[in-house]
Parts: sequence; structure tokens; C-alpha cells
Amino acid sequence: MTTTLLDGKVGIVTGGGNGIGRATCLKFAAEGAKVVVADFNEEAGQRTVDEIKGAGGEAHFIATDVGDEAQVEAMVAAAVEHFGGLHIASNNAAFVRGDTLLEKYDMEHFHRGANICLEGVFLCLKYELAVMREAGAGAIVNIGSRASVHPVPFGSPYAAFKAGVNSLTRSAAGEYARFGVRVNCINPGVTRTEGVARYIEGKPELERSLVSNAAMLRMGDPEELADAVAWLCSERASFITGQSLGVDGGANCRMAGLQ
Repeated sequence: MTTTLLDGKVGIVTGGGNGIGRATCLKFAAEGAKVVVADFNEEAGQRTVDEIKGAGGEAHFIATDVGDEAQVEAMVAAAVEHFGGLHIASNNAAFVRGDTLLEKYDMEHFHRGANICLEGVFLCLKYELAVMREAGAGAIVNIGSRASVHPVPFGSPYAAFKAGVNSLTRSAAGEYARFGVRVNCINPGVTRTEGVARYIEGKPELERSLVSNAAMLRMGDPEELADAVAWLCSERASFITGQSLGVDGGANCRMAGLQ
């Protein structure tokens, strides 16, 4: 009898309307999970739900701004109410604005970035962990960034927020391991999401520069990131917690001069 990685699980994915979040929703569903798709963009989130249902899976959309505590609390409550529990989660929602020297960075963008990228992960953990602790089991994967360990030019705030996500992951993992709950993080390298595709459109030199960051000399696909998330959420990773996994095509072992 063939079983899937996440048979019978209920999962939440924030930022599930596009990019890595959307790919993770589809992967969760393909691996047997019932999925709560959370996104502030109702059209994008519902499109992901429709795609899952069209493939025979189960999914439910809830509009969520992860920077708003009341909405995050409602998101987790909706998962439990709609599907009867919560076993896995991927905290993926992010906010990226600005491409400039630190001294010129817009403070409105800074505060919103901190609110979504770091405070949002904290709030999701706060409510997800409470449900999982009570159940005595669960697995969460936060989405960090290669920028957290190898900052990129003109992206200091984002790098700082994602470094915070890595630290928060380790602390939460240490606190909740005794309750049977695992917390890990993946740090994606440059991934060909819709946002990245728009960013590099008509800029071949920029695309070549981004591609050259990885030892594999290519960008990642969102599906490759989703595979890593699903595996870390599964029982195949049952002895892994508190880790930040680089899913970056070997960016951290890239050797200058090798093509």
C-alpha cells in the first residue's frame, strides 16, 4: 500500500497565494494533507485552493495579515474548526521593499518588513505551538533566507529580519521539543518565483549575477523549496529540530573562478 509523506495531516501555509508558499500548499496537498491557505491576497489564495481542489485535494482559504495578532489567532482557530486539528505549518509570508543603502531606507518599509517577516513568524508560532503542544505533536517550518547568513547588498533590513527568524526557530525548537513539537527553518537561495521573475525581467546581467551565486549555477524552483518543507514536516525528519537548512543550490560552497 502506497502512503504519502503527510497522510491525514492538517497544515497551514502563510503566503500561500504565490511563490514558495503556493508551491508548498500544492505539495502538502499532493502528499495527503488538508491545507489551510492563508494570504492577505484573497484572489491569489483562493486560486491556490481551487487548484488543490481541482486535483482532488482538500483546502480552505482564510484571509490573513500575519502582522495582525487577531487575524493570526483566527487563522489557527479556523484550521482547527474546519479540519479538526493542526499538525504541520509553514510560516512563509514575507514583505520585501527597498533596494538602497541603509542610510536611505524608508522607515515605513522597515517597520512593515519587521512586522511581516519577523513579528509575523513570531505570532504564527505563538498560536500554532499552543495547539500542537496541547496535542503532543507537530512540526513547523519557518522560511528564512540565504540573506540571513550571507547578506546581500542594499538589503540590510531584510537580512536582519530573516536572521531573527533563524534565531527564533532555534529558541522555539528548544522550548517545545519536550512537547513533541519540532521547529525548523529553510533558508532559500535565489528562487524563480513570480516576484523574482518580475524583478529580473529585461535585466539579463542581473539574472546572470543572481544565477552565479549558486554553485549549481541556476536559480531554484519553488517546487524544490516545497519538497524540503514537506520533508521536514514529515516523520522522515522525526529526529530533526532547531535546524536552519540552506536550500540554495550550494550558494554557501560557491568557489570563485569555477564556472
